[in-house]
Amino acid sequence: MIKEKLQVAAGNTGIFIKWLFLSAVTGVGVGAAGALFAYCMNLATAFRTEHERIILFLPFAGLLIAGLYHLCKNQDDKGTNLVLSTIHAEAELPFRMAPLIFISTVLTHLFGGSAGREGAALQLGGSLGNQLGRMFRLEEEDKRVMVMCGMSAAFAALFGTPAAAAVFAIEVASVGAMDYMVLVPCIFSALTAAELAESVGIHGETFQVLAIPDFSVMTGGKVTVLAAGCGLISILFCFVLHKAKELYQKYFKNPYVRVFAAGCFVVALTFLLGTTDYNGAGMPVIERAIEGEAAPFAFLWKILFTALTIEAGFKGGEIVPSFFIGATFGAFFGQIFGISPSLCAAASMAGVFSGVTNCPVSSVLIALELFGMEGLPYYLIAVSVSYMLSGYCSLYGTQKILYSKYEPYRKMEKQIDEN
Repeated sequence: MIKEKLQVAAGNTGIFIKWLFLSAVTGVGVGAAGALFAYCMNLATAFRTEHERIILFLPFAGLLIAGLYHLCKNQDDKGTNLVLSTIHAEAELPFRMAPLIFISTVLTHLFGGSAGREGAALQLGGSLGNQLGRMFRLEEEDKRVMVMCGMSAAFAALFGTPAAAAVFAIEVASVGAMDYMVLVPCIFSALTAAELAESVGIHGETFQVLAIPDFSVMTGGKVTVLAAGCGLISILFCFVLHKAKELYQKYFKNPYVRVFAAGCFVVALTFLLGTTDYNGAGMPVIERAIEGEAAPFAFLWKILFTALTIEAGFKGGEIVPSFFIGATFGAFFGQIFGISPSLCAAASMAGVFSGVTNCPVSSVLIALELFGMEGLPYYLIAVSVSYMLSGYCSLYGTQKILYSKYEPYRKMEKQIDEN
């Protein structure tokens, strides 16, 4: 009996060492690529900020992006949905996806498209992780773990939130049932990538939340109302994204015409509003919202700008736009209902992220890593209520809901319809 237990322990130790090595390699490789990606994104954003007229060339940048995807025979790009399909063993993730998403996202941000960075990081990391799995000649199941490791590493390198990055890669694929075996490789790859990025000067985001009130029935009740609003905003964001895709495909069937027209729409709206707040990722606006300042309907404009950009063929991600939408909505809510706009911006940012990704655990972790522990009761309310009231909407059409949000222990095994 003792001999058998020792053999089992030795086998488990061997598996641990195997994944420790693979996660370290993934963390270093993908972390380096993620740090380079972050550096290029920062350069692109700084250049656009100093030369605002460059947005006039956004339609032509769209043509270049469409041409690159056509040249690489990847016109029907599914983005992050393809990464999730690979985890579900329903598709194969090509290596060419990594350089394509890298170049196309930088171009989108350089010329003023409204998109995020982390969605692109998930695709970049997933593609590189899958390629590393091939290089090490891993079995199919292990290659899927490497895809999740790559996603965690890229997310952590770019945003500096290793805990949320590790859990998000596991949680986003199959909502309601996390594969805890993947925790060790995802955590070690995320920590390695985050440390590597930090060592070369790519620093993670942190925010200081101002005026956090003592938790009470009154403040908790107001944040519960805010959280319900986050759920509705999440539904609206997903609906507008999917509707924009449908309308683009109906009225602009040619991908070159579609992306050029979208670029013109974004340029026209930018000049009409007289602000560049809605171009790029919008991190300065998020920072102002956490300080308690936000234009009344900034969240609605960001939804429109992002839908016009992403669904036409420009590249990036929807995660940072969801942060923008949540933060500005929360700050606006706080101004109206007499509760700290800064706290409401932070709570709403986590709430909308939870609503559009269906990842409540990751949302709590990202709130703690970005804002600290002091506002934890409010973040818990915002995340949980928004998750429940957002229904089965999602940014990702291939995400699977395994358990009902409304009936305990009821299995659903529902794949969200992207359209």
